[in-house]
Amino acid sequence: MAQILDLSSIGFIKRITMGQKDTKSIYTEEQAQQDIKFLNKCLNDFPKGRIVACEKNFNVLNIGEHQVVQQWIVYHIGFKTKPLWMENK
Repeated sequence: MAQILDLSSIGFIKRITMGQKDTKSIYTEEQAQQDIKFLNKCLNDFPKGRIVACEKNFNVLNIGEHQVVQQWIVYHIGFKTKPLWMENK
């Protein structure tokens, strides 16, 4: 049975962006793996965070005759307090 999240107990929210967030740089597989690893750490390490919200974004660019769609998602991870291991993030 899933526990209900009480938003009044959330004291700190960390935003984690995954995907192509900048038009000037390419989102590499290594960056994707680092983002996934950090998201999993937030959701599994002590203190465990909970996903409070998600933003799904896209940007359509015209490059010459081509259209390119950039996509990214932002996870809002809520914690009761800021984790000590996140002090330098």
